Amino acid sequence: MRATVMYGAGDVRVENVPDPGIQNPTDAVVRVVRSCVCGSDLWPYAQMEHSEEGTRMGHEFLGVVEDIGSEVSNLKRGDLVVAPFVWSDNTCDFCREGLPTSCRNGGFYAMDGVDGGQGEAVRVPQADGTLVKLPVAEDSALLPSLLTLSDVYCTGHHGVVTSRVGPGKSVTVIGDGAVGLCAVLAAKRLGAEQIILLGRHKDRTDLGREFGATDVVPERGEEGVERVRELTGGDGTHAVVEAVGAEQTMANALGIVRHGGVVSRLGVAQYTSIPLGFDAMMGNITVTGGAAPARAYIEELLPDILDGSVEPGRVFTHTVGIDGIPDGYRAMADRTALKVLVQP
Repeated sequence: MRATVMYGAGDVRVENVPDPGIQNPTDAVVRVVRSCVCGSDLWPYAQMEHSEEGTRMGHEFLGVVEDIGSEVSNLKRGDLVVAPFVWSDNTCDFCREGLPTSCRNGGFYAMDGVDGGQGEAVRVPQADGTLVKLPVAEDSALLPSLLTLSDVYCTGHHGVVTSRVGPGKSVTVIGDGAVGLCAVLAAKRLGAEQIILLGRHKDRTDLGREFGATDVVPERGEEGVERVRELTGGDGTHAVVEAVGAEQTMANALGIVRHGGVVSRLGVAQYTSIPLGFDAMMGNITVTGGAAPARAYIEELLPDILDGSVEPGRVFTHTVGIDGIPDGYRAMADRTALKVLVQP
């Protein structure tokens, strides 16, 4: 089959690789119908050291079950399913506590012999616990939005849930990438009264306004912090969702959050420390967030996509076939695409 392999910064190739097959009785083999390039894929695309072996890529996909292991009981061949970005048994103590990203029997795609999502098929370990059946046809117009349940919409939702967004609350979302825009959509869904989006790409912030942003702040750094303060009577917002992952944006988040408020870390952290000094202590600031437990959110978020109440799939601005994936990476790195949908 064809699949994506990254050999170093800027070096993404689509190559022939072995077809996946059942290796363990809890496995399923899924033929990929839709996948995508994630914003987090751009970090290795920008800085990965060269590798002779290369690394399989992709962790967001939905597809059709082609084969199942002997212990898989909740799925059958022909089921259309969405795969959260980590696989998990959904039965261990961490999974029962709503944290499948820490599953004792789980793991990651494109690692340790497991296929990546940016290919024609994937062997999915712990298939019963991981895969969620979708009640639509393989050619449904809802597929782009349903694909966001694999990661990006669930991640945005995680940011607003962990930062305690709710009716009457104010929230600032830092970052106008797909995760930030999905956080805006999730904040609107949960009833936030004021949603401030920090971003400087007008096509993206325009979509953010359609998703529910009440204000857009294009300024960066301290100017951005001051502008948010002006919009909130000097206090800042109850919640801040940091959807970039840079040290500076995390510092900005701490400058924006209201006393007693919460900062949620969503962007893949490219820093090792957070400036939580005396001011943050005296302001009773909470820092939370992290990797989204997507599997724990899918059943909650699925109905609104099915009935058309939300359309997170609008974050996909470009579509490519499997051989166009390297071009998709370049488009996202050059900021000419917000998020690239892959249709093998």
